[in-house]
Amino acid sequence: MLFSEIVRMALSSLGANKLRAALTMTGITIGVFSIISVMTAIGALQNSIESGISFLGSNIFQFAKYPVNIDAGGETKKKYQNRRNITYRQALRYYELMQGNAQEICLKCFGRDLKGQAVYNGIKTTPSLTVVGTNRSFLTANAYTLSYGRNLNDEDVDLARSVLVIGKMIEKRLFPHESPIGKVIRMSGHTYTVIGVLVEKGTSFGQSQDDICLMPITRFFENYGEANRTVNIATQPFSTELYNRTLDKGISAMRIARGLGANQENDFEIYTNDSLKSAFISVAGVVRIGAFVVSFIALVAAGIGIMNIMLVSVTERTKEIGVRKSIGARSRDILRQFLTEAVFISEAGGVVGIILGVIGGDLLALWLKVDLIFPFGWAFAGLVVCSAIGIGFGLYPAYRAAALDPIEALRYE
Repeated sequence: MLFSEIVRMALSSLGANKLRAALTMTGITIGVFSIISVMTAIGALQNSIESGISFLGSNIFQFAKYPVNIDAGGETKKKYQNRRNITYRQALRYYELMQGNAQEICLKCFGRDLKGQAVYNGIKTTPSLTVVGTNRSFLTANAYTLSYGRNLNDEDVDLARSVLVIGKMIEKRLFPHESPIGKVIRMSGHTYTVIGVLVEKGTSFGQSQDDICLMPITRFFENYGEANRTVNIATQPFSTELYNRTLDKGISAMRIARGLGANQENDFEIYTNDSLKSAFISVAGVVRIGAFVVSFIALVAAGIGIMNIMLVSVTERTKEIGVRKSIGARSRDILRQFLTEAVFISEAGGVVGIILGVIGGDLLALWLKVDLIFPFGWAFAGLVVCSAIGIGFGLYPAYRAAALDPIEALRYE
């Protein structure tokens, strides 16, 4: 029997039991949807990792109180919370020790507890601005660029001037038709003069990077206090070739600034863009494993469903099998037809699952404002797995159908 005829008969049989076939497909669809949606979203995130996670500038390492991911629980989280803050005095000591050994040294303190809302002539920004006390090196250390006006300078920090460099979103909100340079805005109970505007940077994982305002770190501490605040220190070596040497000097300087003895462990974290990427890849790997386990369970359950439905189909069509065998159909033709039906059910569910999975994953990517992708590799793997499920779980029912004695089958009622 020609393969095209086998396919036609298989499709005809499935068409006669549309509801049964659709319900059987659902399990396959759910399993494939789970894995494809997760892989699509993770793939989209990985494609944007350079712009999304790499918030540090080029060739930068940073010291901080907390690690990249502080969502650990129990004793681990308590360990970091109980660490001493990196004080401004310690940061200045580090700055002093590293003079001449680094091109840029950025001291920065984030006002995460401040409900930063800027006001100008009655117009207000959102009450969630990122307020940062820092120095002139912030732009280099965090991959920002000045659009116009001027950057913070050493004199601003020494004199604790009430000046701000603002992000593009703040400019658009407060100064849609005029230049903000020289204008005085009010924020968190204090007034500041705008001296510069940053180039628009976009979003990172759904969060704007343009609702930021930078002020001299000394003014930040005078206005909002230094207690319970920790300073992050980012350092840029003179060249890539000097990176490891500068990092070693930086660690030594940081230990001295923190007053650590020779036998004491580092009580601060060190991270770079590579460590940030590694942290993301590690989390993504756990998510992938979770998605794979859920999908595997769903696909096995769906495969069992396919086997059950095909066994029912064999029983219902016993007389049909007897008639076909009596007029010349071979056992292998019967085997192929039932296997084809099982594969068609599985593949149809897989195709629907891939389409829904890509849509779901790309919707998440849209929400995170990263580039959309189509995971060709995972889609192909999904189709291969669906074929394997159709063949694996359809083989026994197909074998039973092919092994039926035509005389006994014709007598079946």
